[in-house]
Amino acid sequence: MLQEYLPLLIIFLIALLVGIIAMLLGYLFGPKRPTRRKSAPYESGMVPYGPGRRRMSVRFYLIAVLFILFDIEVIFVISWATVVRQVGVPGLIAMAIFLGLLEVAHLYAWKKGALEWE
Repeated sequence: MLQEYLPLLIIFLIALLVGIIAMLLGYLFGPKRPTRRKSAPYESGMVPYGPGRRRMSVRFYLIAVLFILFDIEVIFVISWATVVRQVGVPGLIAMAIFLGLLEVAHLYAWKKGALEWE
């Protein structure tokens, strides 16, 4: 049973080896001219102030998750639209259920104020 995973393990090891070799070659043959100016922290061309680890509002993460959710919805709808004639009525019903569930999630997020930006 483990022999079925052997090709996957080989591909993983090759990918790991290629990554390590690429990083090693960059480290060995890359330019090494450190200066004080290059080592200085950089933030939009301005000298940073305050601690580097500031607490972020949960709203940023919520908006990001909602963006990913609805972005994936668009990917499914576009891929479904390309094969809509081939899947027929069962595919139409399945997509209607999918879009209905996502619209319920959208309305819930809207009702809770997750889409409001203050």
